[in-house]
Amino acid sequence: MVNSHTTLRPRNRSPISGRALSASLPDGIKRILETAEAALEQPFKGVTTDGKPILDLFPLQQTNTPTAPIRQAAEAFLSGLTPQQRTEAMFPLDSDVWRRWSNIHPFLMRHGVLLDALMPSQRECALALLRETLSLAGFESARNIMKLNETIREITERDDEYGKWLYWLSVMGAPSADEPWGWQLDGHHLIINCFVLKDQMVLTPMFMGSEPTTADTGKYAGTRVFEAEEQTGLALALALTPQQRQQTILAPDLPNEVFTTAFRDNFELRYEGICYSDLRSGQQELFLRVIDAYVGRLRPGHAQIRMEDVRRHLQETHFAWMGSIDESSAFYYRVHSPVILIEFDHQRGVALDNDEPSRQHIHTVVRTPNGNDYGIDLLRQHRQQVDHSRL
Repeated sequence: MVNSHTTLRPRNRSPISGRALSASLPDGIKRILETAEAALEQPFKGVTTDGKPILDLFPLQQTNTPTAPIRQAAEAFLSGLTPQQRTEAMFPLDSDVWRRWSNIHPFLMRHGVLLDALMPSQRECALALLRETLSLAGFESARNIMKLNETIREITERDDEYGKWLYWLSVMGAPSADEPWGWQLDGHHLIINCFVLKDQMVLTPMFMGSEPTTADTGKYAGTRVFEAEEQTGLALALALTPQQRQQTILAPDLPNEVFTTAFRDNFELRYEGICYSDLRSGQQELFLRVIDAYVGRLRPGHAQIRMEDVRRHLQETHFAWMGSIDESSAFYYRVHSPVILIEFDHQRGVALDNDEPSRQHIHTVVRTPNGNDYGIDLLRQHRQQVDHSRL
């Protein structure tokens, strides 16, 4: 394991463009593309424990929590684009571009309008859409990830691979107060999928990562991400008794990647680790803090609604761990219930030259299992209701 104070040195490797699909791709990237296309051909089911989604977990309902600011920000963003840019940015609601996101930096299948190609005023409108969708903490995390993508550009001097504005924004459907629509931000270490139906919102899959996680020098020196996610998870693990750790720790080594990364929308992942009901009251409070570090990325009101949903399933919620449990080691953990899946993982270097997992490279992902990533289960129910009303 490499600690957070290791000198950051760029890895010596062949460049792979992050701006456009290269004519000649390394074999590893070709395999990722092949795997991606094969996965996208499969009908969407969602993350499940056994390939069979649990039904009736996500009802259509009136939340009395407005989404109008999100819609208005999306309309302002679109109205500030040129006709050509709007064509690039907009897709049908049923487009498979929802599932064509990738957290790695090489250009695989990016879509939408590139923020780097926009005027400053247009980029501000794009950021306003993020700001209205996320909480203050969530927006700060997203912006800091983008800034740290600039930091890795400074460290590597690879202008074609990294940068603060190397992100693509897409709008699916037409922003509406009554009809379903959504938007997606796609780029290195930052993917946000937002589905909106009246006053309901789904903000998964959400992938947030960074390499490095702390900028010691450069334009954004002092920027840091994932401190809450890292420290709350570690605090819960440290609070476990030896017997509880036996239930919780799955393996001494970390996985190479979070299990439900890009192109794993139908991944089957059984419940593992210790159940919430097997924790003591103080440990249960720590567990809720772990979850809140991720749910708290949603805008106020909707974060509370999401947390209420999570609380209804706490007796079915599990916490699992890989790696050592101490103040300096790298580790992986996940939170898994019928309605939420959270993964956190320390990674080996990709842009940097460390071959062991380090706290300077983190991946996190949040999913809504059982068919409601991208709001797909809500959309299914909405269409059934609309079709029935027309009979």
